[in-house]
Amino acid sequence: MSATPSNHCVIEFRHVSYRARDGRALLSDLNLQLAHGETLVLLGRSGSGKSTTLKLINRLLEASEGDVRVEGRSTLKWDPIQLRRRIGYVIQEAGLFPHFTVERNVGLVPRLEGWPTERVRARVEELLRLVGLEPERFSGRYPHELSGGQRQRVGVARALAAEPPILLMDEPFGALDPLTRAEIQREFIALKARLEKTIVFVTHDMREALLLGTRIALLESGKLVGVYSPAEFLRSTEPALAPYVEALRTGETAIHP
Repeated sequence: MSATPSNHCVIEFRHVSYRARDGRALLSDLNLQLAHGETLVLLGRSGSGKSTTLKLINRLLEASEGDVRVEGRSTLKWDPIQLRRRIGYVIQEAGLFPHFTVERNVGLVPRLEGWPTERVRARVEELLRLVGLEPERFSGRYPHELSGGQRQRVGVARALAAEPPILLMDEPFGALDPLTRAEIQREFIALKARLEKTIVFVTHDMREALLLGTRIALLESGKLVGVYSPAEFLRSTEPALAPYVEALRTGETAIHP
């Protein structure tokens, strides 16, 4: 099983549990650390606790027990708005504001931070080029005028706009067609190598996990099975990992309930 990297710890879960309002345990006694610059993939079936874990990091949810720490400080001691502005957040279907142009969507957080107009404009242009969209063609478009792949690229650009050190991605490529998804995955690999962000990436797609992750954390029924390098995951003989490895060998990509 993969050891925790020795680099500076950016995100840490200490005995974290989360219960729904009806008392159901959605996450149980999670202990996990993320080092600066790594991409940790949260892998698991639907309902395994992946998205719950992600939302505990940016305090969209608060732990029922235990402590979630970001940059050495409990999330409960952060101002929620300031915490979230340190963390980029990308979701499936991008979550763009439909009545905002691409330029306004990408530049939203820098404007809220009080950046000068010219700095915002330059940052938007820089990011659109970074994600493969020509500013001259796309800045003035609205989300409904974009393809699915283009919307996701804009979503990534928006998440990076205020230069956050942490990026959370909740199945961001799950709704795309296979060809577009493969293209954006390749682009994302190159992008993350350049940016050196600490990234938490949620997926139920085994191939995507192996392709994008520095380490893979497998969740089952709200519990952490283990954390593995991609090579360790493929070599493991642990019963919980067998369905994922078998699905990959038979040409499937995802494990469903």
